[in-house]
Parts: sequence; C-alpha cells; structure tokens
Amino acid sequence: MKPIKYFIFIVFLSLQACSSLTLKPADFSWPIESVLEVSKDGFVKEDRHSLFFDTKNMFLEETEDSSAYMNKEIRIIRDAKGYYYITSNNFNNVYVFNVYDGELCLENKIEITETGISKPAFNQRPPYIELVEGSNKHLLSNDGIKSED
Repeated sequence: MKPIKYFIFIVFLSLQACSSLTLKPADFSWPIESVLEVSKDGFVKEDRHSLFFDTKNMFLEETEDSSAYMNKEIRIIRDAKGYYYITSNNFNNVYVFNVYDGELCLENKIEITETGISKPAFNQRPPYIELVEGSNKHLLSNDGIKSED
C-alpha cells in the first residue's frame, strides 16, 4: 500500500511543478492609437509604450516596393488580448501582430479595401478595434472584420 501512496504523491508533485502562474484578468489595450513616423531606416519607436520595430517588411508585403516606408507614418493600437493592429495611409489591409520571442509575428492580414484606406484612424470599441476611414467604420478583431448581426 505504501508504494501506491508514494506514487500518488510523486504524481501530485509533478503536476504541481508543471502548472504555470497565471495573472488574470489582464487588459493589454491602449486607450488611443499611436501615430508613428517611420525613420529613414524603416524603424518606428514609441517611447510611451516602449515599442520599437522595423516596418520595412510590412511595407514590402503591402506595396511590393522595398522603399515604400520612406516618409510614411503608421497607425498602431493594441487590443485587450494584446494584439497589435497596424495600418498606414493607402494600405489595403490592417495587419494584426502578436508578440513571440521578442518579435512581432503576423497573426492575420485583414483586407479592408482594394483601393487603399484613406486617412485611417483606430479607436477602442471593446471588445473590438474600430477602424475609421472617412465615413466608413469597421469593427475588427484578431480574426477579421466583425460581421453585422
């Protein structure tokens, strides 16, 4: 009978060691978007949120032009789940990124228009991110555009 008790005790300890600490609920959202100028080297920096990354590959993906980032600015906002939503004037898409191992990794590319977004702006509309382009408004999640119910 004692070997069974020891076995159960060891299994219990093993399961405890595998569990991770979870702090929830957590809200990662930013109250308003950040508008960041892209440097001549393709980088943006946001001191308020300690954010710094290279935009060149995103502009290349969007425009197929390796120098398209020059003299541009991006619009970025973060939702409650921690996803970053990024777009720029005349982009067709909103890019949704998540953080993995110190990198922003593309989670979703949401097509908004085929003719380019004119003067985009982001707002928080929990649980969504609202993209405003003129009189058009789109509610976004990391999965895509919220369908009208």
